[in-house]
This record gives sequence, C-alpha cells and structure tokens, in this order.
Amino acid sequence: MKSKSQSNRLKVIALHAVLTPLAIIWLFPIWMMMVFSTMPDYGIFSPEIVLWPSTNFIENFKNLQADTDFVRAMFISVVVASVYTFLSVLLTSMAGWALARYRFVGRSVVIAIILGTITLPFAVVVIPQFIMVAREFKLANTWVALIVPPLFNSLGVLFMRQAFTMMPGELFDAARVEGVKERQIFLRIALPLARPTMAALAIILFLASWNNYLWPLLINSKPGMMTAPVALGSLIGLTKVSWGGIMAGAMLLTAPILIVFVFLQRHFIAGISAGAVK
Repeated sequence: MKSKSQSNRLKVIALHAVLTPLAIIWLFPIWMMMVFSTMPDYGIFSPEIVLWPSTNFIENFKNLQADTDFVRAMFISVVVASVYTFLSVLLTSMAGWALARYRFVGRSVVIAIILGTITLPFAVVVIPQFIMVAREFKLANTWVALIVPPLFNSLGVLFMRQAFTMMPGELFDAARVEGVKERQIFLRIALPLARPTMAALAIILFLASWNNYLWPLLINSKPGMMTAPVALGSLIGLTKVSWGGIMAGAMLLTAPILIVFVFLQRHFIAGISAGAVK
C-alpha cells in the first residue's frame, strides 16, 4: 500500500510538472493584455520588455469611453448575452426534451437535419438572415434583432437531448402514473436533473453571444446600439488608434467570462463529463 501511494504521488508530481508550464503558456497572453491595458501607447511599442502592470489604466479607459461610449456598449452586451443565454437554454431544453422522450413520425429526420445544420458555417446563412431581419421584418437596430435570430442552437439541442436521453425513463413513467402533468415533469423533474448540463451549455452560449462580432456589426448601424466587441472594432482604422484603450476594453471584455467560469466551473465540468457516464 505504501509503494502504491508513493507511485500515485509520483504520477501526480509528474502530471503537475507537465501541466504547469502549459498553463503558464496559456495564461501569458492574458497577463500581457492586462499589462498593456495599464500602459500608455508609447510604452506598448517600446523595445523594452515589460512584464508588470503600470499605472495608466484609468487614462486608457477614459480615452476608450470618449471614443466609443464603452460603458453603454458593455451594458448592451451584458443584456443581450444574458437574455440570449436564458432564452436559448430554455428553448434548446424544450427541443431536447421533445426529441429525447417523445416518439413521433419524422423524429429521426428532424434530428438528422439539426445535426446537418452544425456543418453549415455562419457565413452561409448570414446574408439571407440579414435580408430577412433587416428588409422583410424591418428590425434593424433593435434589441429583437440582436437576440432572437441567433436563438436556435443546434449544438444546444443535441446537447440537451443527450442529457435527457441518459435519464432513467422509469422515473418519468412513475410520475405519469402518479398523475403528474407533462409540463410539471419537464419543469420539476427533468430540468433539475439536467442542471449541470444546462450550466455547461449556459457558459458556452453566453461566451458565444458575448464574443459575437459579425452579426451585431451587420444588423446595427447606430452607434447607440453597438455591443462591446463592435465598439472595440470601431477603433481600428481611425486616424489615431488608442492601443491602450483597446487593451483596456479587451481586459474588461475578458473579465466577465472569467468570473462566470469561476463560479460555474463545477457545473461546467460535470456537464461536459456527463456524456462519459451512462
């Protein structure tokens, strides 16, 4: 037993010896982004290698705010990402529940079509989607245009379908025998059991919406409706580019994602690894 314990300890040490340098390499660009966000523009392009933060973050943020009204853009991004995540998780959960637990004609075809849409790049559908939303529905520069068109998520539907398929059917059959309605079975039994999967999906969807650049850029032409990534992108190409402001904005864009992951990492890991156990 003692030799086995020592062997396990050596494996753990070897694993950490390999993963620690990889973690440092992965975190180094994020650290340098934070460092650059605290430096003036001339310091960013200085030939000297600086690895520690400076004191110019407030000035960089003031320049960023003056150029883009970044606080408003951040507010729009937070609202859009939060509402989108909530609605998309709810809709994909409902679709996944129907595909996992109900038998109907054409179910296999529906699943195949949903699976096939994953292979389509967004560039293929973005122009028809833009024409439909902006010209036919006349919803350009609105909250609806930012949130509703991307709601359908094929990966989310299949993700939730897998989670509901792995649940024991006898549990739901027993609830039906007791007279529990289908809506209550879904809301009070299925969804609580799928909470880790929903948390993992919520992180993925929130990140996708938070980083979405192309669709908000196309559908909104008013400066007052810009999301944060579009606001940062608008600084590129001007006569004077505030690189310190861009780094400050990038740091502020990264922080919410890190916070969300830290608070939900337990559910995220449980949801991702749920498919490995049946």
